[in-house]
Amino acid sequence: MSYFLNPPQPTPKITDLRQALCKDSRFIKPMRLYYKQDGQEKNWDIIHSHDSVSVMIYEQDLEAFVIVKQFRPAVFMRNNDGYIYELCAGLVDKPKKTLEEIAAEEVFEECGYEITPNRLQKITTFYTSVGISGARQTIFFVSVNKNDKHSLGGGIDDEKIEVLYLKKDKALEFINDETYHKTPALGFAINYFFYQSNQNLTNSTLTTAQKANK
Repeated sequence: MSYFLNPPQPTPKITDLRQALCKDSRFIKPMRLYYKQDGQEKNWDIIHSHDSVSVMIYEQDLEAFVIVKQFRPAVFMRNNDGYIYELCAGLVDKPKKTLEEIAAEEVFEECGYEITPNRLQKITTFYTSVGISGARQTIFFVSVNKNDKHSLGGGIDDEKIEVLYLKKDKALEFINDETYHKTPALGFAINYFFYQSNQNLTNSTLTTAQKANK
């Protein structure tokens, strides 16, 4: 049994792993925050990091969710398998662009679908890694079809992102299968999709029943 229309590729082997102190970074800034809570002196170590956007992509022609698989070194340090199934996502690091513009760019770069920002529907905004960074993640939804596909995707520069098509009828089973490592945002977005679908079906049924009773 496969959850995907295109089975995931074998994961490349990770070699020559080594650690070093992070003296500077383009993406994170460690710091110690001092504050008072009800007059009591406290401190907390935090990491200042960029906010992010994620996109739940539904491919109408294939009846599948478009998700990505990529290597995450921090996860690798936990369990020696750092390949994670995720939503298409990216950092909010372009001050002159809206969240929707950044999200639309990520959809094209990672998954190969060209969309306009106004097609994106905002689902919600979360705070993530609240014990250490508190960065915000905004999740969007977009429906696409084969006419929107203009490239293979896979990311830019040295990114190695695998694009996968998760079968709609296997999605709920997939997010509960812990042998596949995945992000909370992916699980939330899939549950949200089916919740909204059920709500729309219920509302449609109620409307039909109301019309029949008139």
